[in-house]
Amino acid sequence: MSLKKFRFLFIVFMAAIIGFVVHKAVFYLFVPKVYENNFVYSIELLYAFFAGFSAVIIFILMKIKEKSIDNVGYTFLLLTSLKMVVAYVFLHPILSVNLPKTPTEKMSFFIIFIFFLIIETTVTIRILNNKQ
Repeated sequence: MSLKKFRFLFIVFMAAIIGFVVHKAVFYLFVPKVYENNFVYSIELLYAFFAGFSAVIIFILMKIKEKSIDNVGYTFLLLTSLKMVVAYVFLHPILSVNLPKTPTEKMSFFIIFIFFLIIETTVTIRILNNKQ
C-alpha cells in the first residue's frame, strides 16, 4: 500500500493534535485547574477516544470506497450513528452529576465531539469527491 492511501488518516491525526493543543491552551488560560482535575473523563482521554474512533471510521470508509463508492455515504451515516450512541454512553455519567464544573465539562465534551464530527464529515466529502 502506498502512503497516499493513508493521507486521510494523517489529516485526522494532525487535526486531532492541533485541536488538542488549542483546547489545552484555552483551558490553561481560562478554566481553573481544579475543574479540569475533577472531570469524569480527562481531555486527553476524550481526544484519544474520538481520534481513535474517527481513524477507524475513516479507515473503514477508505476500504468501502475500494469496493463500492456508492456505499460510502451510507456507511458514514451508520458509523456516525454508532459513534453517537457510544458518545452518549460516555456522556451519561457527566449528565448525571451536577457540580460547578459540570457545565464546563459538558461544553468541553460537545466541542470535542463536534470537532471530530466536522473532521470526519470533511474527510468523507473528500473521499466522495476523489472518485478514481
